[in-house]
Amino acid sequence: MNQPEIIKLQNYLQRTFNNRNIDVRPRAKLNDSVEVFIGEESIGLIHVDDEDGDRSYMFSMSILDIDLED
Repeated sequence: MNQPEIIKLQNYLQRTFNNRNIDVRPRAKLNDSVEVFIGEESIGLIHVDDEDGDRSYMFSMSILDIDLED
């Protein structure tokens, strides 16, 4: 993904979740995905899919069971 595309994704996430602290960053040596942060905490990855001729993005976020404990 190129920088203008990363900025568009970041703006979309910030608007959608009403959170200006969301930061989308490129991954070292990988250009098919980016990492999503809130502050300095990584919360997930966005992968790009061009397989069917339409460009789409998949956001994945892992939640550990220990994160759900009160």
